[in-house]
Amino acid sequence: MDIEIMGEIRRKRPLIHCITNYVTANDVANIILAAGGCAVMADGEREVEDIVSISQGLVINMGTLKEGTIPAMIKAGKRANELGIPVVFDPVGAGASRFRTEACKRVFEQIKVSLARGNASEIKALAKALEENGRPQAPTPEAGRTKGVDVSEKDRLTEENLQKNIIFAEDFAKRHGIMCLMTGNTDIATDGDRTFLAENGTPMMAGITGAGCMLDGLAALFLAAQGHGGDVFTAALAAAAEGYCGQRAEERIREQRRLFPAYPAGTGSFRTFLIDGISCLTDEELKEGMKIEAWKR
Repeated sequence: MDIEIMGEIRRKRPLIHCITNYVTANDVANIILAAGGCAVMADGEREVEDIVSISQGLVINMGTLKEGTIPAMIKAGKRANELGIPVVFDPVGAGASRFRTEACKRVFEQIKVSLARGNASEIKALAKALEENGRPQAPTPEAGRTKGVDVSEKDRLTEENLQKNIIFAEDFAKRHGIMCLMTGNTDIATDGDRTFLAENGTPMMAGITGAGCMLDGLAALFLAAQGHGGDVFTAALAAAAEGYCGQRAEERIREQRRLFPAYPAGTGSFRTFLIDGISCLTDEELKEGMKIEAWKR
């Protein structure tokens, strides 16, 4: 299998418009730049349509949600739909509060999402909200709600529940005519018909803020570089690329600790090494290091 995504990104340098959260905006911009793309972070309602018009991809991330940002998200999404550019939607913390869940539902229903990217709790909370009539109900512990913006213990992907979650993600993607990237110990990428499992990654990625948000940016960049909105394998490839670079970053952490035991490297260095890894990643390395397999029922 030929992998040419990194070369395509660096040749085309797609501009990705990110309406994302202030906690991770800097990391999202930096990882897009590291991969060879361009990033703009604009969330003003009066300019988002113009910014989308010069972009090749759009990220809508619900992380630090404000009432005033929602109309800007919808305007940006509708303009992206008119232009036919990919829209990556991250329902961060869906299920954590009624306001947040309702906002995720409102944005999702008013635009055509290309890829929904989230952990199992977020995707399930979004799916439940979309099936309800009227306003989403207040979250309850029994509903498997998110742990803030993190996956709940009930929804955490394990070997025992992996197949059940794959089937859920497939049904969700098929029902809404989108791609879904459900991330966890195993990343599930599906469009309802084709499903890929990406096994790259390291537990250290859970120790930094923004690994998922950075993946939003990478996914939009990968889809934009492929043209025609990309496909589900491209989404899996983005997850594998970040996971592989996470593994390489962890190796560098171990080496730093061995060489400088008095000044051990930790999660701050890991974030830097992760972005370094993306900036140096070649198609040959990605092909060699990715762990992606097709899954069939």
